[in-house]
Amino acid sequence: MVCNTIRGLVNLGHEVSLVALNAKKHRHQQEAEDDELLSKIRYRSFDIDTSVSLFDGIRNIFSKSSSNIDRYYNAEFEKLLIRTVRNTTYDIIQFEGLFVAPYIDGVRRNCKSKLLYRAHNMEHQIWERLAEQKGDPFKKLYLKQIARRIKRYEIQQLNKFDAIAVFTGQDKSTMMLYGAVIPIEVVPVGVDLPHYLPDFSKTEFPSLFFLGSLDWMPNREGIEWFLKTFHSDLEHDELRVKFYVAGNDIPEQFDDYEVMGKIFIQGEVDNGLEFVNSKSIMIVPLLSGGGMRVKIVEGMAMQKCIISTSLGAEGINYKNGVNILIANTRDEFFKAIRRCVADEDYCKAVGLNARRLVEEQHDVNKVTNNLVSLYESLL
Repeated sequence: MVCNTIRGLVNLGHEVSLVALNAKKHRHQQEAEDDELLSKIRYRSFDIDTSVSLFDGIRNIFSKSSSNIDRYYNAEFEKLLIRTVRNTTYDIIQFEGLFVAPYIDGVRRNCKSKLLYRAHNMEHQIWERLAEQKGDPFKKLYLKQIARRIKRYEIQQLNKFDAIAVFTGQDKSTMMLYGAVIPIEVVPVGVDLPHYLPDFSKTEFPSLFFLGSLDWMPNREGIEWFLKTFHSDLEHDELRVKFYVAGNDIPEQFDDYEVMGKIFIQGEVDNGLEFVNSKSIMIVPLLSGGGMRVKIVEGMAMQKCIISTSLGAEGINYKNGVNILIANTRDEFFKAIRRCVADEDYCKAVGLNARRLVEEQHDVNKVTNNLVSLYESLL
């Protein structure tokens, strides 16, 4: 997501610097195209460990602040940011996501740049929806507590910036309801289309796949639900299709879901786009979360036939049955999978319509023009 924004800005001739907070639990192997992009900008990174111990979790119960935010604060990284903004004059400094918001005060004190918050979602809504899914009263109470603390923090940050860019109209409405008075613009996810070129000669049909990082709780919750719900159907050929699960931080216990020749838990893949290209039907069983799913937009760019919950497709101007299939229950997923597995031409038509939607509304050059217009309105 950040890489696509940078590509758009570079393509338009803007000078870009990236100072990245590299959290240990989110690190991944850098691909060659990332190296090529980084060679065109000024780039610095700082490593921190954001992992949480059992003691940290227990201590968080009795804390008034949100450890989910606090663990991303590092005094040495703040010093790096301050040195950077003192030594170079920037027109705009963009904060990507809520977890770097703790650094706004230090940056604000040390430069005259306009500060923009790129909100990836309303973070507290993710935790509220996770809480709703839990039957265990203790887990429900604990998640609600986290949601309340994050919500309080999110609201406190809203008017500290000069403007906010959001992915969806829903997030804009929510922020305004919570008292945001600064400019808020909807700037959807953009993708660099020349990087998303499907090769159907390498695509297995029929095949189902999921790609996502399982250290993000909504992803893990959703794929666990799907595996438990359809394990028997896949194992005993009620659904005659192979299912592939790939992504970062897949727990070892997920190996128990494997069925030889039918369900494959692959873990981290070397090249995400090659993996997506190699499979035909994308599954997005998101039950909680918020904002716009980058993986769906990227899947659409690769002309994938996608079956998603309505929550997973939130913020995308889709037409159900035309450029995506929406399924919110077991029966709806089962029927959608059956239909797709039985009709390759239909899958290809949905995928082609999905690509056209991305070309119209998510081309990174068009999206970045809108973002730059927001920048210019602040200067």
